Formats: sequence, C-alpha cells, structure tokens
Amino acid sequence: MSAHLIEELRPLNMADDEVYALVTVRRSRGGVVLRERLRGSQIAVKSQFRLKAGDFLISKRQIVHGACGIVPPELDGAIVSNEYAVLRARPSLHLEFLNCLAHSIYFQQTCFHSSIGVHVEKMIFKLQEWLKWDFDLPPAREQRRIAEILATWDRAIETVGGLIANAREQKAAMMQALLTGERRLPGFDQPWRQVTLSELGTFRKGKGISRAEVRPSGLPCVRYGEIYTLHHDLIQEFGSYIDRASASLSEPIGRGDILFACSGETAEEIGKCVAFDGPERAYAGGDIVVFTPQGENSVFLAYLLNSPKLAIQKAQMGQGNAVVHISASNLARLKFAIPPRDEQDAIAEHLRTADVLVRSQLAKLLALKQEKAALMQQLLSGKRRVSPAESEAA
Repeated sequence: MSAHLIEELRPLNMADDEVYALVTVRRSRGGVVLRERLRGSQIAVKSQFRLKAGDFLISKRQIVHGACGIVPPELDGAIVSNEYAVLRARPSLHLEFLNCLAHSIYFQQTCFHSSIGVHVEKMIFKLQEWLKWDFDLPPAREQRRIAEILATWDRAIETVGGLIANAREQKAAMMQALLTGERRLPGFDQPWRQVTLSELGTFRKGKGISRAEVRPSGLPCVRYGEIYTLHHDLIQEFGSYIDRASASLSEPIGRGDILFACSGETAEEIGKCVAFDGPERAYAGGDIVVFTPQGENSVFLAYLLNSPKLAIQKAQMGQGNAVVHISASNLARLKFAIPPRDEQDAIAEHLRTADVLVRSQLAKLLALKQEKAALMQQLLSGKRRVSPAESEAA
C-alpha cells in the first residue's frame, strides 16, 4: 500500500487564543466527525496536526474496530493529535474506492495484524507495518466506477433510512394525539375514564429461563432483556426458545397478556412493556411482570403504557442505581385515562398500521444492506469486474 498512499504531517503552531476544531473517527467506518471546538489554551496535548479535506484518517487506537474515513470538506483545517495517521492517496488510488475498500475483510485483517497489544481495546496501529501489505487494486478508472456503483447503494440506503425516520416521527405524533385524547377518531365522542392499572386486570411474575436454557428452537419464550432489544410495543417474533422441561418451570403467557421488564439500567427505560397478541402459548422468564387485562384491549394498553407520560410515572417509581427495579405493586399504581373498548380497538388498529409501515421499511433497509455487502465483496475481491456500461447505469 506504500506505493499508493503518502503519510501527511502538517504540524500546528498552536496559539492559545485561537479556536480549533478537534475531530474523531467513529468505529465501524462511521466517518470523520467533529468532536469539539476548543481554544488552544484548553487543549492539553500541544502536538497537533492540520487536516485537509480529502485526507484519509486512521485512528491508531480504534482502527481494529474500523475507525477510519475521509475528512469531509466541512472539517478542512481541523486538527488531530499523533494518535491518528493522516494519509493522502496517490493518483493510482481513487480516494472513494479506498473508503469502500476499508469495508473489506482483507483490509480489516491487515489493520489487525499491523497492530500490537495484549487486549483488543488497547491495540496500537503501526502505520509503517500496514503500508507493507500488498493490495490487489484494479486500474484507477475501474476503481472510480466501483466507487460510483457502491455510492448508488449508499444513496438508496440513506433514502430508506430517511423514510424510516419519517414513519417513526409520524407514529410518535399519532401516539401523542390518540393516546392522550387530544385527537379523537371519527365516530367516537364518549368521555374517557380515569383508572389505575390495578383496576384493569391481574398481575403475576415470570420465572426461570436462564441463558443456559435457551435453545435455537422449541417452545417460544421472552427474556426480560429482549423486551428492551427485540420487542417494541408488540411481540412480533420470538428470539429465544426453551424445551418442555424448562417450560414446566416457567410462567406461561397467552394472547392478551402484557409483559413488563421490571429490571433495567436506567429509570427512564424501566417498566417497558410489550403485548403478546399471538395464537400460540409462550413463556415469560424472570424479572418480568405479566399483566392480564380484563375487558380491555391489551395492544392499546401496551402503546399507552409505553407513552412518554406513563414512562415518567414508571421512572419515578424505579428503585436502585446500578440496576433499577420496579415491582408489580408499583405498576399497579399507574394512573391514566382510557376510552371505551371500541375506541381502544380503533386506536390500536391505527397504531398497528403505523408499525407495519415502519417494519416494512426496516425490512427493505436490511435487504439493501445485505445486497450491497454481497456486491461489495464481489467488486472489491475482483470476482466481478465492472464495465463502462455498468458505470453509466450507476
């Protein structure tokens, strides 16, 4: 790679009263971003170097985690310490192609094997060792075409990401309006009644299901951590399964049950819940409170109980510091207003529809990322070569 890259050193003569932009590089090739702006007198490490737009920046302490990227135009003139390697591409190497190449397994392997240290979080990148590695590069014109093709996928991914963000914002606005009664659906005008959660059903505790008991198939179950990571408002699919012996020691759940996570890392997230609306029987593990409503729409209740207003109530009830807990007795005291059952059903259906839109866009985003990864592997390894026609298509 030494034939294609040049290390750039632009030492800075720092002035105490001048304001400087300091940057960092995100892991997983997340790009070069502004970290903070400081006066020279506030910067402890005085040995700093200027960046130019178009530099390829590598974090020597984080490159094993993919921390590298191109300096964007808006960060031209920013500064970094010698904890970073600053590189410029020779004419034989197209800069955007290099940025794509950084995603390849081979590139990542060369960075790892050019770093030293006893722990992955403390490894230090040795630039001169890395520059000795050989890379099979196509001609510069083909590099440019490959970068153009992959850029079209990036734009498609970015577009779908924007659609997802917009769909989530619309859902959040709909929840705020419908779950508070600020907006009423056509045909509904009956007053809402004030209740506590204890008035609407009964509580019981989940039990069992350790990590060692989880299987790739079997009887579906929910572990409390999955309420934070996998399930959102509704249980759409299961991520864990257990055998019949473990199920006999766990707590069965059925359609209409609501599951609360009663342990968490912060008060703000404590008591997140999900409604189980599936036809099959499943099981709830420990640190879960199971609530069975009587005569109410559990899907509506799950959306309502996760709304910001109820989240504040749950946060105030949480106990503990390192790990926050909330009990069934505390959840029973939650206060809120609910509409008649037929309006609950209608609101739940509207919010379900919004969720379907978000999930469909998420599935599209995942498919695009997988397709791009497969195409990238072919293009960067030379298994597939591009033609001028493909460049035009890009």
